[in-house]
Amino acid sequence: MKNLSIILLFLPLFCGCQTKNQPVIDQEFKQPFHSWAPTPPMGWNSWDCFGPTVMEDEVKANADYMAKNLKKYGWEYIIVDIRWYIENDHAGGYNQKDPVYVMDEYGRLTPAVNRFPSAAGGKGFKPLADYIHSLGLKFGIHVMRGVPVMAVQRNTPIYGTGLKAQDIYSPEDQCPWLKDMYTIVAGKEGAQEYYNSILQLYASWGVDFVKVDDLSGHLDEIELVRNAIDNCGRPIVLSLSPSGNKVEDADFLRDHANMWRTTGDFWDNWPDLKDEFEVCNRWSSYGGPGYYPDADMLPLGRIGIRAERGEPRWSRFTKDEQYTLMTLFAIFRSPLMFGGDLPSNDEFTLSLITNEAVINVNQRSRNGWQLFRDNDHIAWTADDQVTGDKYLAIFNASDLPGKAAITVLFEQMGLNGAHRITDLWTGEKLGKFRKSFTGEINPHGAGLYRIE
Repeated sequence: MKNLSIILLFLPLFCGCQTKNQPVIDQEFKQPFHSWAPTPPMGWNSWDCFGPTVMEDEVKANADYMAKNLKKYGWEYIIVDIRWYIENDHAGGYNQKDPVYVMDEYGRLTPAVNRFPSAAGGKGFKPLADYIHSLGLKFGIHVMRGVPVMAVQRNTPIYGTGLKAQDIYSPEDQCPWLKDMYTIVAGKEGAQEYYNSILQLYASWGVDFVKVDDLSGHLDEIELVRNAIDNCGRPIVLSLSPSGNKVEDADFLRDHANMWRTTGDFWDNWPDLKDEFEVCNRWSSYGGPGYYPDADMLPLGRIGIRAERGEPRWSRFTKDEQYTLMTLFAIFRSPLMFGGDLPSNDEFTLSLITNEAVINVNQRSRNGWQLFRDNDHIAWTADDQVTGDKYLAIFNASDLPGKAAITVLFEQMGLNGAHRITDLWTGEKLGKFRKSFTGEINPHGAGLYRIE
């Protein structure tokens, strides 16, 4: 197996694919938990359409749709996002006036039964996780860092210890936008034990993925979470959200998580999408097998139904902008978390997330990087790690009307001679080209190609 890893590592060199400034990513897993996410995770997350208000029947409906229509393309995670432990939350923000929390005797938040009826009787998320597993899918949840304020107020015991919630908390550095939790002070006795207790609970429910929020700058709590997962007895993919705003923390993030957010919340507007080019370029050399900079969710399809932000709507992205979004996230190898209500999908939205050739770029390419940026004309390239072919993505991020002719010289990608080119979005074989390729790209649009 080690010899195979070495062969894969040097395959681009044998194929003549390596270019002078191109980042190289080791093909071996750097940490054991990286093997739990050998390719960028693909799934559905309740946030963009239901915010903090998602119900069990809505989660099941999206899981049913994924199992029927998307699983064969690699989509597998169903994620219940924020505040599943609140009985009376609402759309358009958070109920911080009179929230009704649900918590066990050890200060561990549990699902609100009025929203998740199968959690009754202390079952937690296990029945819902079992249902999702029965479909051949995986189940995940969102949590906030820290210990619940209510647990501190009640001074609940920490499971398996003689300590209590007031022994481990600090009111300093409390999340500025949601006041559910207090900071856990990593150096205090009981801090690790509390995180161990919640991860053991999640493992008993059958959780496969945990998205931990408000961790930006809190490396000590990230380490507590990592230790708790490693000792919970179940492989649980760890997503940090947000936490990846500083590239100087890249090695630490890689060694503690499977994916980490590189931006704040990303929504369906062109300025946010245009900003992603710079963000993805900054982070392009820091991902690898089992660890991925995360460009955030895909706000596509029918979103905003009962969301934290925005009215019920179809994604405001134009079709060209949706192609740009999917193309950039594919070649950057961001995790893909779809935000829209899957059962509401129209044919176009479904076509975006079931294009096998595009998904293959996201799941199986290597060394994705920005080849050049000439104002608003941008090109990225990546390698097919199996065949040695090149992928090419070109973008017209300009607001000017009319198509733009964007030319890429083969020598810029370390290629010479003639090469066959296929349009991956349409499947059309465009023919053989020498020395260069020029794509005619709509404003805010993109093209994605295989070069053989």
